[in-house]
Amino acid sequence: MTSLLKQAEETLEKAHAGINPRWYPRYHLAARAGWMNDPNGLVWFDGWYHAFYQHHPYSTKWGPMHWGHARSKDLVHWEHMPVALAPEGPADKDGCFSGSAVVDGDTLALIYTGHKFHGPADTDDNLYQVQCLATSRDGIHFERHGMVIDTPPGLHHFRDPKVWREGEFWYMVVGSRVGNTGQVRLYRSTNLQEWHDEGILAEAEQGMGYMWECPDFFALNGSRVLMFSPQGLVAEGYKNRNLFQSGYLLGEWQPGQPFSHDGQFIEMDSGHDFYAPQSFLSPDGRRIVIGWLDMWESPMPEQQDGWAGMLSLPREVSLGDNNRLMMKPIAEVTALRGSYFPVPAHCLNNQRVFVAAEAEAVELLLEWERGTSLAEQYGMVLGDGLRIYVDNQAQRLVLERNYPDFSLMGTRSIPLPEGSILSLRIFIDRSSVEVFVNEGEACLSSRIYPQPGQRDIMLFANSGAAALKEAGYWSLDK
Repeated sequence: MTSLLKQAEETLEKAHAGINPRWYPRYHLAARAGWMNDPNGLVWFDGWYHAFYQHHPYSTKWGPMHWGHARSKDLVHWEHMPVALAPEGPADKDGCFSGSAVVDGDTLALIYTGHKFHGPADTDDNLYQVQCLATSRDGIHFERHGMVIDTPPGLHHFRDPKVWREGEFWYMVVGSRVGNTGQVRLYRSTNLQEWHDEGILAEAEQGMGYMWECPDFFALNGSRVLMFSPQGLVAEGYKNRNLFQSGYLLGEWQPGQPFSHDGQFIEMDSGHDFYAPQSFLSPDGRRIVIGWLDMWESPMPEQQDGWAGMLSLPREVSLGDNNRLMMKPIAEVTALRGSYFPVPAHCLNNQRVFVAAEAEAVELLLEWERGTSLAEQYGMVLGDGLRIYVDNQAQRLVLERNYPDFSLMGTRSIPLPEGSILSLRIFIDRSSVEVFVNEGEACLSSRIYPQPGQRDIMLFANSGAAALKEAGYWSLDK
């Protein structure tokens, strides 16, 4: 272990003992202490799922990026591993930025962005981002091989490589910025070390963002999905309400051919906090996505507790009948379930019904009967800070959070989906909520910060009646 990795480990061990656990997740993956952002290097290798992530071990603020590391047998129960990468070479002296991982025979390869300034760091003119390689035989200790792709001429923002194998070649997509236009660039290799420039895979049209971060490109049900996080989209009505977005373009592609798509960018998650998702394949062939359950420049009250940032639940993605991505929690999350507690009331009429006390880690199932639920608003509340409800006048499903002490207030919403039953799976952790609608038709994910005594779950119906086909919850724990 290098001196910088050893120093990071010693810092984390000491800091972890001192964190305040009030909002630290019970079943989501978060760093032991310090700062976490993008998931990186999601991969199955040598009998384990591995999740790497952007990490600053020395403070709860973003800083010189390291790669944190955890592994799991089931994507639910995580074991923290030593920090995998530290910014300690000429190619990444100012940060080991986001990237991906692939299995090459008996070797685990990490491909990541080396972040460096040639001169003062106060101007992008001195910024250079290159793609680097590190390999491991045991999945824990990594040998660094330095830069494998230099910054293209005239570029400065050139980051977040995602690598996959197709036929006899490795392919890589990288996000970039040319002026105020976001791009995804494509590369090809036979050995992960020498890469051939295949040109621009996709480029932003007017209004589609000045930088495309964290690109991911994969096949799904015969189509090709370009998943990425564009920066610079303008909010439009209910769309693009967060500082930055995460979503996808759907189209067709074969090696050596252009990526053909309709230009329709579709957001993947409609909550306040979901960014930089990355996908990978499970051994049984499922396409699974994990995102950062936060948003840039949003308040993060947990910083005062010694940690910051967490990852979403792993989500299985599929392509629906309407050619839209579906995302639902992976089947393995049911292993967290304890006892099931049914809600006895199945009709609410201008009333509130108690469901659970001091809910820190639960999965709530609500199946509302749309045809007989005519209340102006009906849904659930967690304390006085979170409401998830149907607004019948607006015909929308709304996630509303109200934590004025932390400047976290406001709503996110989606149009009510069609169908006679509105099925909601709501996962509540100590400082997060993830809502899955109708088995993955839509998702809304947000951070929440309940104070002591503000964790009781209630159901409600205002100005009318609402009917439930099924309601209940499971306690969740590791």
